[in-house]
Amino acid sequence: MLTLTASQRDRVVATCLRALPEEGCGLLLGSADGVVAEIVPSENVAHSARIYEIDPRLLLKTFRRADDLGLEVIGVFHSHTHSAAYPSPTDVNQAPDPNWHYVLVSLATIPTEVQSYRIIEGVVTLEECVVVSAS
Repeated sequence: MLTLTASQRDRVVATCLRALPEEGCGLLLGSADGVVAEIVPSENVAHSARIYEIDPRLLLKTFRRADDLGLEVIGVFHSHTHSAAYPSPTDVNQAPDPNWHYVLVSLATIPTEVQSYRIIEGVVTLEECVVVSAS
């Protein structure tokens, strides 16, 4: 299960909308139990509407920051500009960590669709994505 606040979800969606016509992307910092502490937007260095790539310098910086804060990089988010919020074959093949949460934002419809998945050894599983009020 992935848990994030409404404002964190809104920041994920806003990051993806700002990236149009390219896919938007970023990282999720949080705890091992799937609670998101921070959204870290990234430039899509692939500059594509079909694939995304997190800026490698930001990735390294974010892992170091997570260590400093006692957090973990627990996942990644990105948008699909013209398709459903479901991992593409490319997304599945490039999924780097079986412990990560993979959040997909579909910009194909309004309102946007936000879903979270686990991808383990090529198997995609929809997971519960709980949006809570900020405390």
